Amino acid sequence: MAEEVKLFGAWGSPFSRRVEIALELKGIPFEYIEENVSDDKFKSPLLLKYNPIHKKVPVLLHNGKPVLESLIILEYVDETWKDNPILPEDPHERTMARFWARFIDEKCMPPVWKALLGTGEEREKALEEVRECLKTLEGVLNGKRFFGGETIGLLDIAANFIAFWLRVIQEVSGLEFLTADKCPVLIKWCDEFVSCNPVKEHLPPRDKLIAFMKNWLSGDGWTD
Repeated sequence: MAEEVKLFGAWGSPFSRRVEIALELKGIPFEYIEENVSDDKFKSPLLLKYNPIHKKVPVLLHNGKPVLESLIILEYVDETWKDNPILPEDPHERTMARFWARFIDEKCMPPVWKALLGTGEEREKALEEVRECLKTLEGVLNGKRFFGGETIGLLDIAANFIAFWLRVIQEVSGLEFLTADKCPVLIKWCDEFVSCNPVKEHLPPRDKLIAFMKNWLSGDGWTD
């Protein structure tokens, strides 16, 4: 009996795109279901059924059973389908990959939004927070091709926001988060990561994301 794998996502979400990349790397066929997440009233009954608490994407549906939250889904995918592992075999390395993935979500992303929406001193403080986080990740990369070594791993996938979304945000806002003079190794990683076929096939259209971000920053809200 064929396995049923469905992914509820949103075209501009780095979180659901993470899962797409992982499934692609694993060679797992899946059905993608696009959700309009701009307002609860637009979300499908199925999304609300499978994620009634947070009502967010991504949701992975595997043989009728939902798995929630992108980083948890990545680990589930790796544990369920053993080929092409995205987590290291060494227990300590696995733990550190999980730690730095959470660091990106909990420490790197929030000040990006504060910098975008803030003004004056608040904006400068948030900008500096982001730069410090990126400098830290530059040290974690430590000259390797990918965070996972010679192949893309969980931490690389978790950092997709930095490789693609952050640079779009930087272009649209004019704020300097990530620059070659401060983080040359991270910039090189960004370029290599987004040029890999399993990744670039599951990134949103750049022009569409730029238009969305411009619209969002102007205060006009979500446009599909």
